[in-house]
Amino acid sequence: MVVPVFPAPVAAAATCPDVEVIFARGTSDRAGTGTVGRLFIDSLKWKLLGKRVSTYAVNYPASWDFSKSTNAGAVDANQRVQAVAQTCPQTKIVLGGISQGAGVIDLILVGKRTIWFFKPAPLPDEMVDHVAAVVVFGNPSRDWPMLGPLNEISPQYGHKTLDLCAKGDPYCSTGMNMFAHYAYLWNGMISEGTTFAARRVLGRET
Repeated sequence: MVVPVFPAPVAAAATCPDVEVIFARGTSDRAGTGTVGRLFIDSLKWKLLGKRVSTYAVNYPASWDFSKSTNAGAVDANQRVQAVAQTCPQTKIVLGGISQGAGVIDLILVGKRTIWFFKPAPLPDEMVDHVAAVVVFGNPSRDWPMLGPLNEISPQYGHKTLDLCAKGDPYCSTGMNMFAHYAYLWNGMISEGTTFAARRVLGRET
């Protein structure tokens, strides 16, 4: 699937940020980045003091109509990545998502492989060098047959990815603890994720 790029409100080259975080919220979260997204962004900014960090909330329904909603999110996220790369080629992009939002990120990074009734919207190959890091939480693909963590199933972005699943989270594991799906707010995984992302942005991943 080829996703067309439309003009996006990205800053002119002279004022381009050092980093842009593109984050997809979870199901039923209010429009924006969601609570996990806000905490992730705040934590990453703290670890990148001195860097100009902009943010973009993936514009999609985050509804219970998963196929339609997630597919729409993938198209929007794809367009945003390409728009930033085109307008601000030196900006390092960090991708993130929680729950259904993690599924949105899956669809732009797993290539052309089919994921059940979801429609992939793979990024063009030339986007690889623009994406510095990917961090997802509660990713449903981890628990789907023939799939797995995004770091294992993404052919081009796997080495840049941290796929975090709380113990017992039924959306990303065989666990049955519904509370675990909301534990990312306090279980330390947001900090783990931003440490990973910050190291990659700063070129300290090895």
